[in-house]
Amino acid sequence: MSEGQFPYLHGFSPIEQARLKRQAEFLEQTIYEDVDFSRCKKIIEVGCGVGAQSEILLRRHPKIKLTGVDLSEAQLEAATKTLSELSYAKGRFELSQGNAEDLEFESDEFDGAFLCWILEHVPSPETVLSEVRRVLRPGGHVMVTEVMNSSFFLEPYSPNVWKYWMAFNDHQYEIGGDPFIGAKLGNMLLSVGFKDIQTNLKVLHYDNRAPDRRKEMIDFWSELLLSGAEELVEASKVDQELVDEVRKELKAVSRDPNAVFHYTAMQARARI
Repeated sequence: MSEGQFPYLHGFSPIEQARLKRQAEFLEQTIYEDVDFSRCKKIIEVGCGVGAQSEILLRRHPKIKLTGVDLSEAQLEAATKTLSELSYAKGRFELSQGNAEDLEFESDEFDGAFLCWILEHVPSPETVLSEVRRVLRPGGHVMVTEVMNSSFFLEPYSPNVWKYWMAFNDHQYEIGGDPFIGAKLGNMLLSVGFKDIQTNLKVLHYDNRAPDRRKEMIDFWSELLLSGAEELVEASKVDQELVDEVRKELKAVSRDPNAVFHYTAMQARARI
């Protein structure tokens, strides 16, 4: 479940590392539509993981230098391998193992910060944001993208998926995370001293108007949900029979001619 201090429901296997890369690629258009570091030179990515987002940041912002921080040695090894193979990333990134709640950098060291799908997993997200604020220079800005798991909707009704989803979210709470943290980003950023806070909903909604994209989204979501199955079974939150039923329901939904998928994430931007 965890490597280091913070638990991670999805685990650190090579399968999960590959999934994280596919996830970043799949959601790039949605996540990066409003991400702009074009006037920044030094960016810190807190919770860089396998470098899936780092790769995109470096490609979309060819003038930045990126410092990635993560607690997991295994994730950083994967990130190093990924970024070292990219010609456009050469000489433009550094990776550091560290605790997001106690960043080992001087104050005012960066002019931009990027956090994506990280605060949902940490026990004290306010502490992380406070540390991000400390290492940002005056005028620097942060972009945070996070989950709002209560927004998930799936049609047709799939009772085993919903039972599994509730167990998924409950377990994340129990191990110190917050599956609904996206809705709270404005309050959190304000509480640690950020200003000019803006929040923007990132809506993923697919129905018969885009059947191909809908199936891709449901298949992607199925992979995300089931990536936590091993951890949930080990924690006795679900059993293998339920997991098997979830697989069947998700497969049926992906084939349904009238399926509907909806999920909304939250993206926040703020300055100091």
